[in-house]
Amino acid sequence: MTTIIRAEAAHDFLALVPSLAGFRPERSLVCVAFIGNRTAGVLRFDLPRRVRDRAPLVATIVGTLCRLPGVDALVPIVYTDARFGVGRGMPQRSLLGMLTARAEEAGFLVRDALCRASDGWGSLLDPDTPATGHPLALIDESPVTRLAADVREVASSPSESATLPAAEPDVAARIVDALEQLTGEAHEKTLRRLGENGDPVALVETLLGRESVHPPLRLAWFLHLASIPALRDAMMLQIGFGVLVGEAAHDDAMNTADRAAELGETVDGFVVREMAAGTLGEVSEMLSRLMIGRSTLRPDVRRVERALALLRQLIANASPAHRVGPLCIAAWLAWSLGRGSAAGAFIDRAIDIDPGHSMAGLLSTLIGSGTLPEWAFSGR
Repeated sequence: MTTIIRAEAAHDFLALVPSLAGFRPERSLVCVAFIGNRTAGVLRFDLPRRVRDRAPLVATIVGTLCRLPGVDALVPIVYTDARFGVGRGMPQRSLLGMLTARAEEAGFLVRDALCRASDGWGSLLDPDTPATGHPLALIDESPVTRLAADVREVASSPSESATLPAAEPDVAARIVDALEQLTGEAHEKTLRRLGENGDPVALVETLLGRESVHPPLRLAWFLHLASIPALRDAMMLQIGFGVLVGEAAHDDAMNTADRAAELGETVDGFVVREMAAGTLGEVSEMLSRLMIGRSTLRPDVRRVERALALLRQLIANASPAHRVGPLCIAAWLAWSLGRGSAAGAFIDRAIDIDPGHSMAGLLSTLIGSGTLPEWAFSGR
């Protein structure tokens, strides 16, 4: 069921934004996009630190809005720790003014342009906004605050979904023991204990199934496979796009790994070079395009959410040596859902562990550039 909450005044709308975004914005420029009279999405960007960074940011925002199907209006909102002070006026007024002008030039209706500072709030488009701002109590005491809280849980920050649970020492110890069995002399015997889950494709489907608790051996096998670049990427794509893509990705991964080994290259380096040269095979190219978001095929949100919940627990209980692979998978999955801040938090952890990790570096560049996957623009 769709719940409709009407924000009759600007302070009511500001009370609604955290529920629209799913988190409480801080030190951000947030753009709420509209199709007609209904909200269609929320974009969040870090506030520029330098004046010269404002114009590139505005160009990025307007360009992104232009690619969102049906979007015809917006409300930009600055969230800042700065203060209105005593008569100094609205913080970030020039940034809001620049964005409003560029958006209107591009044909968008700017319904309002707001600022929530540390000591008040105001509207760029309201000439009656006091120089000291309106009191924040108007937002906090709005009836919309209660209504919105009943509809959707709000995280404290956009990266909260990357927060790891507390480690469970007993679980962690059993995973370490299982990894030693998988990589030791009893490797073949241990693999037979996994049964059909020895196959990476079957393993992923099992982990995404209804079971809430998985045997340590199964989790350890996933961690081991996630440390192998070709298999890591295949499992990642399977989580997002389903078993058929997983099977194709697994077969292609084996072929790619063999070709990279023959040339003495890493798998990540081999794929980047082949893409640049335009010599990837048809299946490899399709999978690579999915990897970098150049496709309108959307990931399955339910599968991705289940995987992220599992990965957070698994990363928390893995040793540092086995965390980078699943951190890369988690980062890509978060990015595929448009959660750039969470994706960045996962990647930062991966790079802290292994600064030279090739996949972590590639994902850091992709996520840090603010690039969104094509499927974000393929419909509502």
